[in-house]
Amino acid sequence: KYPELLTDCRGISEETTTGVHRLYQMHERGDLKVPAINVNDSVTKSKFDNLYGCRESLADGIKRATDVMMAGKVVVIAGYGDVGKGCAHSMRSYGARVIVTEIDPIIALQAAMEGFEVTTMEEAAPQGNIFVTTTGCRDIILGQHLTAMPNDAIVCNIGHFDLEIDVAWLEKQVASGKASKENIKELVDRYTLESGRSIILLAEGRLVNLGCATGHPSFVMSTSFTNQVLAQMALWNEADKYPIGVHVLPKSLDEEVARLHLPKLGVKLTKLTQAQADYLGIPIDGPYKPEFYRY
Repeated sequence: KYPELLTDCRGISEETTTGVHRLYQMHERGDLKVPAINVNDSVTKSKFDNLYGCRESLADGIKRATDVMMAGKVVVIAGYGDVGKGCAHSMRSYGARVIVTEIDPIIALQAAMEGFEVTTMEEAAPQGNIFVTTTGCRDIILGQHLTAMPNDAIVCNIGHFDLEIDVAWLEKQVASGKASKENIKELVDRYTLESGRSIILLAEGRLVNLGCATGHPSFVMSTSFTNQVLAQMALWNEADKYPIGVHVLPKSLDEEVARLHLPKLGVKLTKLTQAQADYLGIPIDGPYKPEFYRY
């Protein structure tokens, strides 16, 4: 939109799943004019910020907004990626019965092997007390799902913009007189539908951990921001290694992010001997895994 701003730009780094997706789309269309580093898919971002951060901040957002007890509730988690995994395990740790919805057969199998029920939103909607969207996609919870939910079901999003939940449908129901809207407190709204049943929407369908709480804890954000700093340093100091396109940080820098955070947790690393390193065919100081390794 403002190409003149890119004149002296050596590159950009992007931290969010949605933002990275947009960068790949831009590159495919030929619209990306500078190198970009995909920070989101660094292991020390996606497997920590997305998973462990959401594991704590989802519950924080729901509890600050509603003070509801999780134990004994049925919680429906839409999506079982890194964010969904953190959310599902968080809710189960509180004593909730968790149902997962998923489109990817591999990830659905992961959820099932972890003991979660995996089904469609159509089947889950009448059962859930709390609904959480984590997908990064649109139209996950639609009007047909909202009307099927039990009375005072809590609905929130931790994955994307306010497109995951069809908030526009709720507002249209209010505008047409088919539903009423009551603001319980800031960013907690109760929609009473034509059936007489109510839906409690948190953060207007936007990110509940930011709207109703303060986001992820600082420690896990530090791992993400360290990735950002290293990405910016790489773009500035080694520009020749990053042609126009979307790149990921090398494994050595990913490991460095983790290494920098270990002392805070009192972790003591085992060190390879030269004989062990030779046997494995890797350097003593890493990187320890190939680029294709899946953590």
